[in-house]
Amino acid sequence: MCVKTLREEGAELTGLWFNPNIHPFTEYRQRRSTLEEYAKTIALPLLLQDEYGLRGFVAAVGEDFSHRCALCYRLRLFGAARAAKEGGFDNFTSSLFISPYQNHELMKEIAQEAAAAVGVPFLYHDFRPYFKEGQEKAKKLGLYRQKYCGCIFSEEERYRKPNRILKDCEAGLARARELRSSLEG
Repeated sequence: MCVKTLREEGAELTGLWFNPNIHPFTEYRQRRSTLEEYAKTIALPLLLQDEYGLRGFVAAVGEDFSHRCALCYRLRLFGAARAAKEGGFDNFTSSLFISPYQNHELMKEIAQEAAAAVGVPFLYHDFRPYFKEGQEKAKKLGLYRQKYCGCIFSEEERYRKPNRILKDCEAGLARARELRSSLEG
């Protein structure tokens, strides 16, 4: 729905695949393949920054699990801004802005920071009103539809209760700190 809306406004679009947060690799590959197939059917040129970046993503999140979404938005939106700059595009936006499950205002703030830092304007659209229609279209076309945002932590959350996850994270961090202390001497 994002592509349709922007094309109706006269935009010439190029898609970007840049998702270093997605886990596991089979999910990453499935989402990428779905985009590639769909892009062909709608004549959408596509840039692929095809790097499975789970290790880098997890290392960047470090011990700050509570702010992982902001880190992910920053990683992906700054990546989109840089790709737009390198490709000579007039501006950038993101299909992230269709999801009612993401922190829309935080994404917008980070995208604006990326635009200022990189020097490519951010094209803002709130695509959330099209979410349900987009899901129905994907289902009708038989496209793969994701069940979580993509990160390893989100995948865990879809199966477990949040309070249990928090307790496990705190216990794991405590064990890691104890181990580090014992190794340091």
